[in-house]
Amino acid sequence: MPRTCRMPLVILWIAVTVPGSLRAQSAPTSPEIEEEKLERDFTDPLTTLPQLLVRDSYSPANYGTNVETNQLIVRPLIPRIPPNTLLPFVQLLRPTLALVTVPTSKGGSRTEFGDLALFDVAVLPWPDRNRTGLLVGVGPSLVLPTATSRSAGEGAWQAGPTLGVIYTGIPGLLAGFIVQNPVSFAYTSPDRPAQNTFELQPVFALHLWDKWYLRSAEANWTVGWRRHSSTMLPLSLGLGRTFVRPGLPPMSFFITGQWMLYRQYAPLAPQTTINFGTTIAFPELRNYWNG
Repeated sequence: MPRTCRMPLVILWIAVTVPGSLRAQSAPTSPEIEEEKLERDFTDPLTTLPQLLVRDSYSPANYGTNVETNQLIVRPLIPRIPPNTLLPFVQLLRPTLALVTVPTSKGGSRTEFGDLALFDVAVLPWPDRNRTGLLVGVGPSLVLPTATSRSAGEGAWQAGPTLGVIYTGIPGLLAGFIVQNPVSFAYTSPDRPAQNTFELQPVFALHLWDKWYLRSAEANWTVGWRRHSSTMLPLSLGLGRTFVRPGLPPMSFFITGQWMLYRQYAPLAPQTTINFGTTIAFPELRNYWNG
């Protein structure tokens, strides 16, 4: 993706974070507690806060090519709360739309739409979150072969299970993961390989001071179950900042660095990545969707 597509997010990040206050507080006040809740909601994949994530992942160094790559994703989180659900549970729909810049055979790059991934998770009422701090969600995950070029997607219709576990029992801390395992059952072309991939998204948020928090939620671990399928284990860590002003929806801006810790049978893979983006919450939609 051209660098000009990444500049608006960088400028927005600088404009919000540089003037911010960096003073620490010895004891949490009511506004600080509210900020910590927002930090968790902006990182928690099982939250009931309606929101929209826009993230750009720029990889200046890649294994197997000298070409810089990029991925822009748009990911809404749409909650449904009983009694307006099919099951007597909170249901969370999370589609992920991707625009990817991939290398070409001539040594350049091109930007294409990637596959559409989504999950529909039911949040279980047990164990009691107020007592244990644990939240568990289960449901199906799907991958639709919507990529506009062969190299931008896997060319397979896929379905599989999803499991999410989130812990918030310690004030200011959120930790957990989302596990998915989509398996291919139909293909866009007879020569597309079968897919069976274990995917783990670790999530972590730790309140630091004022509106700042430590964040890790961008690195997805993938392990292919089929012989000679790729395995990639990246690590990410960075800073986020919440942003609340009258008349505007609550927002969070973040920037994280990512490094490929381990890879196997992955000839093309990002070596280092910079993730930056924003999450915008729409709390008023809770009443619109669930009223």
